[in-house]
Order: sequence, then structure tokens, then C-alpha cells
Amino acid sequence: MASFRETLDFRALRFAVAFPLLLAVGFVVCAQMLRNNLPNPVAVMWNADGGSSFAPFGAYVAGGAALITLCGWAVFLQAVSITRPVLMRRVMMGLGLTVSLFITTVVAAGLVGQSGLADARESHVDPIVLAMGSGAALALGVVMMFAFKPDPRWTREDDVALAQELRLLEDPDLARDTLRLWVHARSSVFIMIVVSALFPAALIAVAVPWLGALVAAAALVGAGFLFARVRADRGGLQVFAGGIVRVLTVPAVDIAAAAPAEIKAADYGGWGWRHHDDATAMLVGSGPAVVVRKLNGGRVALSAGTAASADKLAGVLNRAAHRARGDGQAQQPG
Repeated sequence: MASFRETLDFRALRFAVAFPLLLAVGFVVCAQMLRNNLPNPVAVMWNADGGSSFAPFGAYVAGGAALITLCGWAVFLQAVSITRPVLMRRVMMGLGLTVSLFITTVVAAGLVGQSGLADARESHVDPIVLAMGSGAALALGVVMMFAFKPDPRWTREDDVALAQELRLLEDPDLARDTLRLWVHARSSVFIMIVVSALFPAALIAVAVPWLGALVAAAALVGAGFLFARVRADRGGLQVFAGGIVRVLTVPAVDIAAAAPAEIKAADYGGWGWRHHDDATAMLVGSGPAVVVRKLNGGRVALSAGTAASADKLAGVLNRAAHRARGDGQAQQPG
């Protein structure tokens, strides 16, 4: 069982402890620079009816510095333990930065709003400091979420990657028999969709928001079917519309042959996922494609992007089919 020290990311811990502390020190130093221009006592709360609550300058600054430090630590430290999910650690690190900077903005805006006044009852929270500081706090927090890289640890994904590398060492031809590719329609097609659907949807939304949203959603779904993710390996062929929805699956044992071809989408019923006569197709346009003949007489057609990709994909599927049939024949006598 790992010790407590082994569960901590010390690089993140150093930042989590130091950043709110240094931020609080910076606030104290800047507050001292404003001290001669502030009323005594200073306002610490502003009520809706115009009243205020007051405190000595030292108490205001000490309380503000304590809030910056303690609230920052409370959030930042959630990102220190390596036992937590990586995504959670990233979010908490960004949230800690946002919280620390936001609290600093609020207490600083309270002081700036009182600068130059003789009576704190006439003061208010400075809106410019508050707005600019809040925006910066949010933006820098988002940047931190993406920039923070937790200490690398062995995960389930690493086990999968290691197993794949071991298979490649045992069977060097495995990489040659594996292909992943994306295909999509021409850019002019998507421009046409934007012009013919999304712009009208925006106009419709002015009068009937739900109908405009429905038209826009339908256009986006249709555009999604003009993207496809193709995965071919020794197990066979899989095609995912929009990269997510699996619309075609052809096991290697069902493949008779695969061949590259220049096809017209109209011959298979049009763009997108189609079932036309004895053929099933996932086409994002006319052009280079692979046509797969199945042992049961059916056909599968799918876009391949370029002629080179079509040749490579057909080769992978033919080798997978031959290997599957060879394995099957080897097992039958037994």
C-alpha cells in the first residue's frame, strides 16, 4: 500500500501552497501603498440601502489576506493528490487560480473604491477593478486547466498501450494490417449547409426560437453524417458516422474481396449512410472509395478520401479476409 507521501504531487503542492500566499503578500504590499489615501476606518461591507460596515485598516487587510490564502489553499489542495482523476485535478487547479484571483479582486476593488475619500460611507466597490479582475481570474483559470500537467502515473491506458506494443513485437505485420482514417465531404458542401440551413435557422430563431434551434440541430446532424471514421484491422471493418455512431460493421470472415474504385454517390442512393438494393454505403461524396464484396453476395461501399488511402484500405481488408479464412480452414480439420 502506498504511503501518504507517495500519493502527493509535490510539484503541484508547491504551487498550491506558494501561489495564494504570494498573492496575499502582494495584496498587503499594494494596500500599504494606498493607506494614506484611505479613510479611517474603512468600509468592509456595503448594504443595498447605502449603509456600510466598518473596520480598521489593519483588520481589513489582514482579513483579506487570510481569505485569499485560506480559500486558495482549500481549492488548490484538491488537485495535489495523485489518487484523484486527472480531469478533476486539472479542474481544481484552474478553479483554485480563479478563486484566489477573484477574492483578491474583490478586496482590492473595495479599497480602490475608497481611495481619496474622507468618509468611507461615501465609498463603493470600484466596478472597473472588479470587472477587469474577475474577467482575468476566469480567463487565467481556464488557461491553467489546460496548461497544468499532472505528474505522469501508470494508468489503465498505459496497460492497453503496453499490450499493443507487445503484440507488435510478437507480430511485426500487425501494424501493416491496421488502418485508421477520417474522411469528410468537400469544404464547399459544409459552406452550402451553413448558407442554406444555419443562416435561415438564425432568422427563424428571432420569431420562433425553438423552431430555429430545431432547424440548426437538424443541419448539424446532417453535417455530422458527412464525416466518417474508418477502422480496419484483422478483425474486419468498422465505420462510424460523425466519428461516433457505428453504422457499418463487416467481420473479416464475411469479406470475400475488397477493391478500390471511383464511384458516384448517386449509384448507392446518395451521401451519408444508405442501404440501396443489396448494397450498404457510407459515402461523404463521389470519388475514391472501397467496395467490399461479402460472402453472402452483399456489397459495402465507403469513401476513402484519396486513391492512395483506398488502395491501402483495400489491401488491409483483403489480407484480413485471407487470414480469417486461412485460420478457419486450419481449425476445421481439428
